[in-house]
Amino acid sequence: MIKNHIAIACLIAISGTSALAQEKVLNIYSARHYPTDEALYANFTKATGIKLNRVDADDAGILARLKAEGTASPADIILLVDASRLWRGEVDGLFQPIRSKTLEDAIPVQLRGKPNGSGEIPWFGFSTRARVIVYDKLRVKKDDVDTYEKLGDSRNKGKLCIRSGSHPYNLSLFGSVTEHLGEAATEQWLKGMVANLARSPKGGDTDQIKGVASGECGIAVTNTYYLARLMRSNASEDQSIMDKVSIVFPNQSSWGTHVNIAGGAVARNAKHTANAIQFLEYLASAPAQNHFANGNNEWPVAKGVTLNNPALQAMTTGGFKSESLPISVVGMNQVKVQQMLDRVGFK
Repeated sequence: MIKNHIAIACLIAISGTSALAQEKVLNIYSARHYPTDEALYANFTKATGIKLNRVDADDAGILARLKAEGTASPADIILLVDASRLWRGEVDGLFQPIRSKTLEDAIPVQLRGKPNGSGEIPWFGFSTRARVIVYDKLRVKKDDVDTYEKLGDSRNKGKLCIRSGSHPYNLSLFGSVTEHLGEAATEQWLKGMVANLARSPKGGDTDQIKGVASGECGIAVTNTYYLARLMRSNASEDQSIMDKVSIVFPNQSSWGTHVNIAGGAVARNAKHTANAIQFLEYLASAPAQNHFANGNNEWPVAKGVTLNNPALQAMTTGGFKSESLPISVVGMNQVKVQQMLDRVGFK
């Protein structure tokens, strides 16, 4: 009998050890498609022993998949790259709000979701990118493009290149402008931008920059990390592009330049919640924040982290004023913005 008890105890111990080993895993649904992030993931596994399984898709695809999977979803962590998508995931109840003193101490209030009645926070921003204006340094004066409002001014007729108005990056920018100007003025502004287009909206941000360099456009709108990639490139064609364009951080005399975020959340039906929180806390650490800055040319957001990316530093000598709107407020405006885009014919 004693031997049987010992055998059973050993089996329980072995089973428990096996279960613990199986728990050293984390399933990530990620909209971050940056090859440089591979080192970010590898360093986490090296430090913790937690294996990462990753599914890559765009923001909309990830949110749709989470809805379809419901409680059967294997996802533990959700990584998205736009404020409007983070807001949508929160509203649709796809995230599991958490408490983490580490994250609350590190991430500024305006760069995280609104806490619930228990003080739990649905998502956190881990890096930012500014949405700036590039212009042909020979054909366009800086004073004609130093605010977002001037993108819709008749002085810039036939000069503007921009990606689809319904792209999340633009939905967030337009949502920000709506918060500052109000709906009526924003709709007139969007109408003016349509009138100023040099070509129909198409392509990504890099295509807009190239359009300015080629002379097809006079001005364009882009996220800063696309510019930083070109600035840091050794390719002669990329250097030639940057020689032909200048950069302006809009609205420095008013509300400041719009910044968007990449952020993360614990999935609503996460099976490895403790591991998920540990991963989010890792993203707020100095090594991970420096990776965002140097690996993908994004601004780190955690308090006390020093920027040392030469391209971003060259863009912002002396710093720049960024808007202080809560990112969640910007996300909330996406529905009304899309309706405005439809009314003015902004494709």
